[in-house]
Amino acid sequence: MASENNKRIAKNTMFLYFRMLLVMGVSLFTVRIVLKVLGVEDYGIYNVVAGIVSMFGFLSGTMASASQRFFAFEIGKKDFVKLKQTFSMTVTIYAMLAILIIILAETVGLWFLNNKMTIPPDRMEAAHWVYHFAIASFVVTIMAIPYNAAIIAKENMKVFAYISILEVILKLAIVYMLMLFDADKLKLYAVLMFIATLIIRFAYSLYCRRAYTEFKYSFYWDRELFKALIGYSGWNMIGVIANIIKNQGIDVLLNIFFNPILNAARAIAFQIFNALNQLTINVYSATRPQITKLFAKNDIEQMWKLVFQSLKISYFLLLIISIPIIINPEIILSIWLHKFPSQAIIYVRLILISFLIETSVNQLIAVMQSANKIKHYQIFASVILLLNLPISFFLLKMGYNEFTPFIVIVILSCFYIGMIIYISYKYLRMSLKNFFIHVHVKLYIVSLFSFACSFLLKQIFDNSLLHFIYFCLISFTFSIIIIFYFGFNKSEKQSIILFLKNKILKQ
Repeated sequence: MASENNKRIAKNTMFLYFRMLLVMGVSLFTVRIVLKVLGVEDYGIYNVVAGIVSMFGFLSGTMASASQRFFAFEIGKKDFVKLKQTFSMTVTIYAMLAILIIILAETVGLWFLNNKMTIPPDRMEAAHWVYHFAIASFVVTIMAIPYNAAIIAKENMKVFAYISILEVILKLAIVYMLMLFDADKLKLYAVLMFIATLIIRFAYSLYCRRAYTEFKYSFYWDRELFKALIGYSGWNMIGVIANIIKNQGIDVLLNIFFNPILNAARAIAFQIFNALNQLTINVYSATRPQITKLFAKNDIEQMWKLVFQSLKISYFLLLIISIPIIINPEIILSIWLHKFPSQAIIYVRLILISFLIETSVNQLIAVMQSANKIKHYQIFASVILLLNLPISFFLLKMGYNEFTPFIVIVILSCFYIGMIIYISYKYLRMSLKNFFIHVHVKLYIVSLFSFACSFLLKQIFDNSLLHFIYFCLISFTFSIIIIFYFGFNKSEKQSIILFLKNKILKQ
């Protein structure tokens, strides 16, 4: 059974990585063209204005996590009647949330846009176009989340890979139409992004309704199930709010204290973050349904084994790609964009360092969600992230520079991982000995040696494109060797060697 699960996880991971490479490649290309067509100022306006809408996403984000957890739990128990009821309940709740978000966005959010944001007067009308179409896109996305959660719970990741082809075509079409039509580019971009969102979300919903009978909506209401979903979501909301403050809140602060140029710099850095984030999301998406199902079956030993292995894999994959970017961000940005705000160089470094720190524990959250033990995690761990906005605001008010909020993020991330480990030990009975020996010590050793080797390599090569390619190839090779020897235990190494032998013999 464990072998079948591992094969399914490996297969799903392959589909997700195909999707990631396809979407990431086209996304990085289209960002370059969109930045050139819109200009730095309009690009910054789009990201900060659309970011206001996404700040209301904590309402939907909390329910998305709840949906995936409850769907996977019922599938693990093989209670398909309860599964159908849970699905119908989540769709009904999402419809209610969509109405609430529209009300909040068109009142509080609109007031904030008009009175607090730094938008050039001649671009305010275009900013309103961006805002209203961002709301429409957001509502469409909300209503599709139960269907996405169902596909993930079913571990049918090839659907995401196939629909990503459509997503890529739409992104390329948007770029082409931006260059083709003689119109206000910012307004046109907002409209086209909404249309693309509508098509993609419809594709996911249509597939889910046709492929799975248990995921066809019919009105159902159960007070106890409603309380369970909302109760889980309520505690989860704290963590989502913390992440909003850490990410979108910083964007607003940069706009208030500085100008849209810094919003563009931050947006560029976060494009790189989002691309790399897919590395960890793919591992999480492929493994978390299995973690929940193993917990539902009470196979705790196998569950922790999968958690530790997937945590290391997600971290090592991120590390291999992050090292060349952290050491040489200016070369990558020059190749990608040619012209970019200079602040983006430091933003990229600090954001990726923070991301690496948090990735070293984030898979532990899957166990908390599976066990429905998120109360203490959200209260204690997320409050650390909530400190980001007031601390950054205070320091910027005192006259500190535009890099300060991102330095604060890195410092708070260190406290965050300590709290996650403590909560996992206290409330989930995680073995600290096993975690530190088999996971964290290995992460530290691999990170230290990999960064040291790459930093020494940097001294040998200059900033030319050819030398950068050589640097990346050698850095990847050193990192992979270091990961193999120091990152995995004996049985894991044997499994890797056996896997490679089987692949070679099949050729």
